[in-house]
Amino acid sequence: MRKSTAQSRSRVKAFLIIGLCLPIGAVLFLWLLEMPDVSTLRATNPTVTALMETRQSQAEAKGHTIGRHWMWVPLSRISPHLRQAVVAAEDASFFTHEGFDWEGIKDAALYNLEVGELKRGGSTITQQLAKNLYLSSERSLLRKAREALITRSLEHHLTKERILELYLNVAEWGQGVYGAEAASRHHFKKSSRDLTADEAAWLTAILPSPRRYDPLRKTTALARRHDRILKRITRGSPQSPQLEPAPKPEPDSEPDSEPDQPSAEPQGQEQAEGYNESPTSR
Repeated sequence: MRKSTAQSRSRVKAFLIIGLCLPIGAVLFLWLLEMPDVSTLRATNPTVTALMETRQSQAEAKGHTIGRHWMWVPLSRISPHLRQAVVAAEDASFFTHEGFDWEGIKDAALYNLEVGELKRGGSTITQQLAKNLYLSSERSLLRKAREALITRSLEHHLTKERILELYLNVAEWGQGVYGAEAASRHHFKKSSRDLTADEAAWLTAILPSPRRYDPLRKTTALARRHDRILKRITRGSPQSPQLEPAPKPEPDSEPDSEPDQPSAEPQGQEQAEGYNESPTSR
């Protein structure tokens, strides 16, 4: 009798485990099937991002309309000052890590424990790109898991230069303003290729709260952040980040080719939305 009872309990446990594992496995399988194919980003620019769609939905829920100012430009047409400022401020180890800055994550976690709330995230540029392109703004373990998988996939399929190009072209820089070119025109009335180091530092300073701050209305906190960024990209320091990838040797067959020439642009979206000077929202 005891043996029979033990066998019955074992069967019940086995059925319970199978009953739990099957639906969880099915959900994970479907979840993996829905993972984006980031390899297409090697040759194609996105035509819209999850963040843009979220902002549109939020505006519509409040009965507002919001314009979308967005002009795609290749990395070679974005000021080196802005490229350096964004890397210095947002992800100093961008060119050396593989998607995750573990020291930054540890420091952010310790800081959050000290203040008792989630104030810092320790996200890298690649993680931010994953969120902007594909994910909702909800905070959950499931979304963080998706973010991690997409981040690894981006790092696996794309070069660092392409990841930075994508990030600079889809980052939010104000109400309805996306990408470096639209941001530069909106805030400074000039092309992103012509930004000075000072202007690049102001644009980078507003990135953490782009809908709250405006580089033309300088608050004390914004000015402090700007000064830190400008100092790092103009003067340098012993802790200065690697701001550009290591140079690659030129092919022997093309000794006279000029460096830093724009490469062929990915197909699909040279300009997602024409930029205009009308208000971005109302």
